[in-house]
Amino acid sequence: MPFANFKVPAETLTEKQKEQIVTRTTELYVEIYGERARANTMVLVEEVADGGWGIGGDVLTLAKLRQMPEA
Repeated sequence: MPFANFKVPAETLTEKQKEQIVTRTTELYVEIYGERARANTMVLVEEVADGGWGIGGDVLTLAKLRQMPEA
């Protein structure tokens, strides 16, 4: 069973955006493994509490994320 787990900062995605992650990830697995993967693909979008994760030894918060330049 294909499985994808996305961890995102809490309250940064809309329900529509979460739906897009699930749909597009499923489509990617179907593209790779074929149609048989669709019914068995599991996509989990987990919201991490503010300050509950970090990069490079720095704890990230929504305030810090909002200050970062967009890619």
